[in-house]
Amino acid sequence: MNTGHVLLVDDDVALLRALPEFLRIRMDGLTVDTASSGVVALDRISARDYDAIVSDIRIPGMDGLELLNEIRSQRPDTPTLMITGFADQELVVQALRAGAYDFIEKPIDRDYLLASLRRAMERRFLSRRLKGQQLVVERHLNELEAVVDERARAGRLRFFMGPNGQMQKILEQIEQVADSPLTVLIQGETGTGKELVARAIHELSPRRDKPFVAVDCGAIPDTLIESELFGYEKGAFTGAHQRKEGQFQLARDGTLFLDEIVNLPLPTQSKLLRALQERRVQPLGGKRPSDVAARIIAASNVALEQEVRAGRFRQDVYYRLNEFTITLPPLRERDDILHLANAFLPEAGIELGRPCRKISEAAAQILLSYHWPGNVRELRNVIRRAILLASDVIEPAHLSVIRVNAPASAVAREAAPGDCSLKEIADAAAAQAEEQAIRSVLQLTRGNKSEAARLLRTDYKTLHLKIKQYGIDAGLFRCRTA
Repeated sequence: MNTGHVLLVDDDVALLRALPEFLRIRMDGLTVDTASSGVVALDRISARDYDAIVSDIRIPGMDGLELLNEIRSQRPDTPTLMITGFADQELVVQALRAGAYDFIEKPIDRDYLLASLRRAMERRFLSRRLKGQQLVVERHLNELEAVVDERARAGRLRFFMGPNGQMQKILEQIEQVADSPLTVLIQGETGTGKELVARAIHELSPRRDKPFVAVDCGAIPDTLIESELFGYEKGAFTGAHQRKEGQFQLARDGTLFLDEIVNLPLPTQSKLLRALQERRVQPLGGKRPSDVAARIIAASNVALEQEVRAGRFRQDVYYRLNEFTITLPPLRERDDILHLANAFLPEAGIELGRPCRKISEAAAQILLSYHWPGNVRELRNVIRRAILLASDVIEPAHLSVIRVNAPASAVAREAAPGDCSLKEIADAAAAQAEEQAIRSVLQLTRGNKSEAARLLRTDYKTLHLKIKQYGIDAGLFRCRTA
C-alpha cells in the first residue's frame, strides 16, 4: 500500500528533510507531513486523521511516551512507530506496552522502516474496512431483529438459511404456525439451527414482546431437571433456602423452548405431560399448582418416533408435542453451504479482528464435499478457525481441521509459512485432538454424556459445552448402538 498520509515527528532537521523524500520515492503517492515537536504534532493530529505516525521517542516539549498517550487518546486506531536509540530500551518496552505498533532503532534501517510502515498502513486500512463491515453487519442485524413486521422479524432466519427452495419451505412453515397456539416440535441433527427456528416462531407470534426462555435439557443433570423446569419452594430439599421459580413460570405468557427434549428422564416426561395437558405445574415442595400460559416449542436431535419405539420416550408426550412438526435437513443435503460460509466471513472477521476477503475456489470445493456432521454450527466454527489461520483468502490448508481422518498435525504441516503462529498451530491441533477424544468416549459410553464426563475427568457442563462447540451429535452414538 503506497497511497496514504503519514506524520513524521522528530527534532532532527536533517532527518525531517531526508526521510520524507525517501518515503515519497519508495512509496509513490504517499504524503508525508512533518513536526519538529510534540506540540506541533498534536496540532497536526487534531486536524487530520493520519494513516500512520512515526515519532522519535525523545522530542522537545514532551517525550514520545506522552505524545503516544495523546495519540492513543485522540486517534486510538492510528498505528504509531517509535524511533529510539540503543540506550532507550526501557522506554521501548514502555512504549510497546502503551500501544506503539513498532520501534525503529537508530541509526535507522530505512528498508526496515519502509516495511514496517507499509504493514502499519495496511493494518490501518484493514481496520477502517473492518469497521465499515461491522457497521454494515450491525445495521443488517438490527434490521433483521427489529420488531417492525412479520417479514422483518423472519429476516435473520432468511439470512442464515440461504436462498434455496428447500429452506423457503421451512420459512413458510414457520410463518404458518407462528400465529397459532399449537405446540411445535422441531427435529433435526445437532447444529441445524433448531433454536434459531424457535426464536423466529416466537418473534413472528403475538407473544413476541413476552419472554423467550430456552432450556437445554441435555445440559442439566437428571437430579436437577425437575426443580429447574418446575421450580421449588423454600425447604423443599436440603439447600433450598428460598423459593425459586422454574423455567415454566419464568416464561409466563411467552415461549418456553425445550431443547434436546429427548434427554428428559421418563419420570420428568410424566410431569411434563401433565403440564402440557393441564397448563399447570407443581413446584417441588409446593402445596398448590401454578398456572402456566407459556407456549411450548420442543426440539430433538433424533427422531422422537424412533425413541418412542425404543422405549426411551413416552408415546403420549410425543403425541402431545407433535401438534406441528418442522424437520430441518442436515447441511450436507442443502445447496446453500457457500452462501452460509460467505455470510459467516464478515461476522468472524469482526469477532477475531482478522478480516478475510474471500474463500478460494479450491477451499470452496472442500466445503462442498465435506459431510458436515456438525451442520451449520460446525460450518461456522470451521470458518472462524480458518480466518484465524488465514491472512486474506481462505485456502485448503486453512480447512485441514475438517478433513476426514486427517492427523492432528495437519494444520501444522499444511499451513503456509507466515500464515499462522506456532501458538495458533498448536491451538488448532489441540482442538482437533480434544474433539476426537470426546467422540471416542461418547462412542464408548453409547452417547451417555454423564458417563463420558466421568471418564474424561471433567464436569458435565464443560463436556456439554465442548460437544456443542465441536458440533458433535451425542444422539448419533446412541442410535448406532441401539
